[in-house]
Formats: sequence, structure tokens, C-alpha cells
Amino acid sequence: MAGDKYTVILPTYNERKNLPIITWLLAKTFTENNLDWEVIIVDDNSPDGTQEVAKQLIKVYGENRILLKPRAGKLGLGTAYVHGLQFATGNFVIIMDADFSHHPSAIPEFIKLQKAHDYDIVTGTRYAGNGGVYGWDLKRKLVSRGANFLATLVLRPNVSDLTGSYRLYKKPVLEKIIASTKSKGYVFQMEMMVRARSFGFTIGEVPIAFVDRLYGESKLGGDEIVGYLKGVWTLFTTV
Repeated sequence: MAGDKYTVILPTYNERKNLPIITWLLAKTFTENNLDWEVIIVDDNSPDGTQEVAKQLIKVYGENRILLKPRAGKLGLGTAYVHGLQFATGNFVIIMDADFSHHPSAIPEFIKLQKAHDYDIVTGTRYAGNGGVYGWDLKRKLVSRGANFLATLVLRPNVSDLTGSYRLYKKPVLEKIIASTKSKGYVFQMEMMVRARSFGFTIGEVPIAFVDRLYGESKLGGDEIVGYLKGVWTLFTTV
């Protein structure tokens, strides 16, 4: 719909290697789908030069597209979203990881589903449809499934993936949920969903493949890496 703008909040800590690629993929995804967008990088004072990379990306994509809003230290995921939200100008907010656990190519599906049903929230799920988890050993799968199963049993929020962190929110919805969420860390994503249900917000699910960062950069397809390298070369030679 005309007038919609999508803000991606990317909390980072030592993501110097991943940040240019994820940003390039986000820019590509939004541009190809004719969507208005911005990315807010909330960096927790990474010692590896993540912020220097972010500043280069601002030069490449423009300060209306990439915003760097750093913090003094590692303060946790929940507060990173709160911090990023203050600067968000989109009416929709996308929350995702910067390390390729989440592929930007799923975003148009999130948006399509949101539009079709006017959902307040669309969440990526690893446990429905053709979603999946790659690179997790059995123990981690069981722990994650167990955590989801337990939470679902106790809390009954009717969402198959409570601990996932790849989501699209209407901005006012996210603001309301975050304001009422108390937990930190791993439980934070789970509590957000439970709060969302208690407020009566509507939630849609898109199956996603979640790829563990164990594989580093190699989890991108070959043609994407080539395309990325070409893109980077163009940036270096023109910007």
C-alpha cells in the first residue's frame, strides 16, 4: 500500500563481517519489491569496528536509509529494540538478527501476509509448514522445541514459534507490547508473544528456514555471494 514504510531494527555486537551483506540483501529485497525502508543499526559498542562499517554503509545507501544509533555497552536485546524504536519513522517495524539466522528474502512474504489479513504481527516460524532449522544438533533442537512446547502448554499463545526473533509489527503494536514486557534475553521474545495475545493482537505466521550462524557467511547461496561481491566492487569503484 502507498505510504507504508518499513523500519528494520538490527541489534549488532561484533557483526562487522555480516553487516554489509545483510544490509545489501535488505536494500535489494526492499528495492525489488518497491518498498519504502530504513535500517536502524543499534550497536552495543562492538570492539570489532562494526560502527565504522555502519558509517561506510550510510555513505553508500544514504542517511535516510541507514541510521546508526549506538549504545554505550551490551545492554540486552529488549532494550536495543526500545532504543531503536525511538528513531523509527516507519509505520511497520521488522525485527531480525544481523547474523543471517534470518534471510531478508522472507520479508516480502511477511508483508504480503500482513496486508492480506491486516495482521498486527507477522512472525517467522521454524515449526510450521516448510520452516526448518539447519545446523542445530539434536540437543539444541530438543531444547528449543522443548522451550516452545513448554511455553505453549503453559501459556497457550497459539503461536508455533515463541522464541523466534524474526517478526514484522505494526509500529504502535510493538510500542505497546515492548512497554509492557519485563523479561530480558531469551525469554523476552516469548513474553512479547504472550503479551501480544493478552492484548488481543492478531498474529500471522510465515514458515522460515532458520540457519544457525555456525556456518558463518557460507549459508548464502553462491549466486548471492557473487552478486554481493559485484555490488561491493561497484560501491568501491563508484562511491
